[in-house]
Amino acid sequence: MGARAVLGTTLAVACAGAVFSFLLRHKDLFWGETEECRVRGIVEASKLLVDEAVYSTMRRNLHKRETISPSQLLSFSKLPEPTSRAASRAADIMEVSVQEAMRRAHLGSAPSGPPTDVLSEDLLKTIANLSGCQPYMLPPRCPNTCLANKYRLITGACNNRDHPRWGAANTALARWLPPAYEDGISEPRGWNPHFLYNGFPLPPVREVSRQVIHVSNEAVTEDGQYSDLLMAWGQYTDHDLAFTPQSASHAAFGGGADCQRTCENRSPCFPIQLQANASPAVGTACLPFYRSSPTCGSGTQGAFFGNVSWMNPRQQMNGLTSFLDASTVYGSSPASEQRLRNWTSAEGLLLVNARYRDAGRAFLPFAPPPAPPACASRPGAPGARAPCFLAGDGRASEVPALAALHTLWLREHNRLAAALKALNAHWSADTAYQEARKVVGALHQIITLRDYIPKILGPEAFGQHVGPYRGYDPAVDPTVSNVFSTAAFRFGHATVHPLVRRLDARFQERLGLLPLRDAFFRPWRLLEEGGVDPIMRGLLATPAKLQVQDQLMNEELTERLFVLSDSGTLDLASINLQRGRDHGLPGYNEWREFCGLSRLETRADLRATTSHGSVADKILDLYGHPANVDVWLGGLAERVLPGARTGPLFACIIGKQMRNLRDGDRFWWENQAVFTEAQRQELGRHSLSRVICDNTGLSRVPRDAFRVGTWPQEFESCDSIPGMNLGAWREAPPPEDACGFPDKVEDGDFLLCEESGRRVLVFSCRHGFQLHGPEQVACTRRGWDSQPPVCKDINECEDVTEPPCHASARCKNTKGGFQCECTDPYVLGEDGRTCVDSGRLPRASMVSIVLGAVLVCGLAGLTWMVVCRWTHADPESSLPILEGEGEGTSQLGHGKPQDVSSPQHHSPAGDSEQTGTEGQDARALPGV
Repeated sequence: MGARAVLGTTLAVACAGAVFSFLLRHKDLFWGETEECRVRGIVEASKLLVDEAVYSTMRRNLHKRETISPSQLLSFSKLPEPTSRAASRAADIMEVSVQEAMRRAHLGSAPSGPPTDVLSEDLLKTIANLSGCQPYMLPPRCPNTCLANKYRLITGACNNRDHPRWGAANTALARWLPPAYEDGISEPRGWNPHFLYNGFPLPPVREVSRQVIHVSNEAVTEDGQYSDLLMAWGQYTDHDLAFTPQSASHAAFGGGADCQRTCENRSPCFPIQLQANASPAVGTACLPFYRSSPTCGSGTQGAFFGNVSWMNPRQQMNGLTSFLDASTVYGSSPASEQRLRNWTSAEGLLLVNARYRDAGRAFLPFAPPPAPPACASRPGAPGARAPCFLAGDGRASEVPALAALHTLWLREHNRLAAALKALNAHWSADTAYQEARKVVGALHQIITLRDYIPKILGPEAFGQHVGPYRGYDPAVDPTVSNVFSTAAFRFGHATVHPLVRRLDARFQERLGLLPLRDAFFRPWRLLEEGGVDPIMRGLLATPAKLQVQDQLMNEELTERLFVLSDSGTLDLASINLQRGRDHGLPGYNEWREFCGLSRLETRADLRATTSHGSVADKILDLYGHPANVDVWLGGLAERVLPGARTGPLFACIIGKQMRNLRDGDRFWWENQAVFTEAQRQELGRHSLSRVICDNTGLSRVPRDAFRVGTWPQEFESCDSIPGMNLGAWREAPPPEDACGFPDKVEDGDFLLCEESGRRVLVFSCRHGFQLHGPEQVACTRRGWDSQPPVCKDINECEDVTEPPCHASARCKNTKGGFQCECTDPYVLGEDGRTCVDSGRLPRASMVSIVLGAVLVCGLAGLTWMVVCRWTHADPESSLPILEGEGEGTSQLGHGKPQDVSSPQHHSPAGDSEQTGTEGQDARALPGV
């Protein structure tokens, strides 16, 4: 880019930052005196601040497309889908707006009186509405059709009819204890370095990782009882239950500091500090860390105004449904579901990869633009980045085991949908899809609660904290809790093996042991190194890492996390500890007390709980007091219960969460209103081993996939592994009546159900279309009681309240969606809605430069010709020159290149034959 372009861009960004700051500080000059006008000005300025922070981050990422850092990769993997991203942005705007409104109220209070720190309810409602938060704070509209009890909504909303937000996507994680923020509202534990806990400052999380958690790859102990699939299923299940988006902006609000570079605590930046002589190879003083996005209406950071008892402390958002509903397969929003389904299929199938097959079986599709190409390309391939897999959860490409499980369930859905449609030819594509989705969700519940959780908790703790199913309880809130998602269920990180094992058909390692660092975000290893089968054999036949107190996490996770290049590294243990502090999780002792366990007050107490004196001593040397210990570390360090893989604290938290997920789910598979008795019996016969048999090339598997098996003694033929008889799902075609079935609904579909003994069709449209006409029609003696509705395209570009595209882009409506377009030289950023400077000259400028060059060259040539003609106008002066040099000039200027080592043949005829007009030109010259 030219010097002028660089200077212009720099000045534009600097001026924008200055204008934003000036608007926030001197809005009285521009906005009226009414409160509504002032609030509107505050919110608009806050939008500029938040969007400029997002814009600057995307611009930096764009200019680093060839070298992706681990923190950028983590951000890409945690990039929420559009609905969650909009909720996150709205929450950031509301937070900044409330802070500014409170600052102005504080400055405007009388000098002699107390500060005015309470914003009126009407003012807060106005800010919520203008920021875009209002829709995420109101209860959803629940459908009132005969399908309300048949299929769960993709968003998880309306599961509980009295509390429709319980367990829904894009709502706050549940709090089982009040949060512990240093300012009581939002500042994380450890935010202020001089803040003391029981007389001691909290230790830097990186030091805790280095001194207590880290272990070398060679020192890990393998689990003699359970396979690596137990670890993989835990990670996969975690991704079904919770996803906490990072803040929509990766730059500090109001200051523009890049969270990739700053080591200051300036929200949303909360960097992980490094001790002297403890920095990794990148040579920085900190590791980047972004705070989780708040939920709308929480975390207004008002402690410095005095009385904050009325404030709503910061809460974090779950971008997924809380339920065990296979959202890993189907997504948690209509927009995600739209991208995942194969809408041309009459069988209700999901999309598969169009470029690659796995011995005839399907692979996951690639994530289409505008998703950033965040995965590594194979060595030797052009470009440093490649597309990642597309699945119901954006983290499907993190490691091969996770990608393999996602692929397994994609195939299982398509297998079931095709089989169910074959059994019930009268079903619509939507019915086949919903019925297959319902079965896949039930299998996720069965495998998790029946086969996985008892092994994690142990039989005694499972009976105490989970117990038998007694039916749906509408008083139970199934929402995933903050402590479960952020601490307890992350116990599984201590069971991750540092090596990826891939085995051939004879269960021998032929591809070579793969260090985890060489497997992160590399889908090509599945596509080009044997597919799913070698990964699945390795998961079944090799043991997981055993959780041992002095071997908590291997160096692949603490020193080499998400390494794709030499541009840095991350530490998963430090991230977990920092995330717990970011979320305001109370300390270890508070959670022990919550679970009815004794508080730890002395070194001897901690030694007894961990049963490992040296580990207890290291922890206390860092924290100073047992009450200061972070809950994730405290739970990991506890002595494991008999027959379990967790200690008493995590067994309590995980067990309570699983019981809530089961008892508070109206669509739990054992609820008698969900499946028939015959269907429940068939579901109970199924297993993960059967799913592997049906969807891979493996012909022998262990009966219990989670118990490590020795090949071939402990592997059974797939013929002996029981499974479902889908005959229980066969439905008789509707009796002949005056109704029949309507024609196919363009851009929509219908589902059949019964209401008051009548056949009813419930219509729906694809995401991006709106139903025009009745939502459901009933069959009467005279035919349908109403004409079927139609699905009309929604013009998202007409939404002036919350435009789908940023102001920097032009919105173009497309069928079923929209497209944000940029003018050259700007390109779309990672969010697909904001234009980012590409750093190159506009194409029009390049064309102008080329045309200008051509014009200049042409003028120069013309001038030279004129000068030459004028110079050689006298024949007497020009003739001797041509006589002496004309022939040589003709041969060198117009002849073909010749090899100087080849013989020379001088023949006028030959010269004339060799170049058609060459002889004519020579004869035309004077003197020849």
